[in-house]
Amino acid sequence: MAGSSKTVIYAALAGNTLVAITKFVAASITGSAAMMAEGIHSLVDTGNQALLLYGLRQARKPPDRNFPFGHGKEIYFWSFVVAILIFALGAGVSIYEGVSHILHPATISNPMTNYIVLTLAIIFEGFALGFALKEFRKIKGDLGYMQAVSQGKDPTLFVVLFEDSAAMLGLLVALLGIFLSQVTGIAWFDGLASVIIGVILGVTAFWLAYETKGLLIGEAADDEVIDGIREIVVNFDEVDHVNEILTMHMGPDFILVNLSLDFRDQVPAGQVESIVVAIDKLVKQRFARVKRVFVEAKSQSASTAAEAYAQKP
Repeated sequence: MAGSSKTVIYAALAGNTLVAITKFVAASITGSAAMMAEGIHSLVDTGNQALLLYGLRQARKPPDRNFPFGHGKEIYFWSFVVAILIFALGAGVSIYEGVSHILHPATISNPMTNYIVLTLAIIFEGFALGFALKEFRKIKGDLGYMQAVSQGKDPTLFVVLFEDSAAMLGLLVALLGIFLSQVTGIAWFDGLASVIIGVILGVTAFWLAYETKGLLIGEAADDEVIDGIREIVVNFDEVDHVNEILTMHMGPDFILVNLSLDFRDQVPAGQVESIVVAIDKLVKQRFARVKRVFVEAKSQSASTAAEAYAQKP
């Protein structure tokens, strides 16, 4: 999964770097606010891809004394930073530029340059978006797109997908704004397009922040994993009751599992130890992303009493 994520990010990084340079050159020649907003958008996206690559590298660092469960959540943190940057830089600067050009409209010179650059950018972004969609479809399986994003544990894939989708939509808005400004002679259409691009980026940033927040705080594994663990545990006759199955993603490929089990009273302590070892082995064999399994032996009545006490106001 990590290799797939890096491939998507590298493709987006290369495309956005070239597109950003081209857009800024065109904006400096024509004075278009929409083109400047698009250049800022591509520049922010380029920086974001660099941050995601840095996050992936940091997430691969091995566990140490201060971080015994590894650094897998680094990628969640940097994905959240990307969302903040899209909002603060991409959306903020685009809206500022747009409002400035609405209040002080200027005629776009040599609009054909903008059309050529935007058309090329749409082609490049189309390839990048198509590649990101292809990789995302492999991951989502039979799930719908929204459901796959909501349940996804690797934010790098849907961050790039969101960015590319917003980029494509922004390019179309910029193209329309420049066209309307040229054919109607109303110069502030260009500024309005820049504001709309800023709003698109703001919505994208909010959505990304919302989706990565749960992962950063500590999101549980999918129901499929939890149900599978329960199925493994209940097959042991020595287990009288499953009190709790607690899971947390410490990274896209690292699930932490904590089980609270009520063993039958007649089961000797030595046998309980063997059962715990067997459960650990079976869970890890079935779910490769489960890296650590902790088992707590607790009677059902004690577990219920503790839960009731914890829920008291």
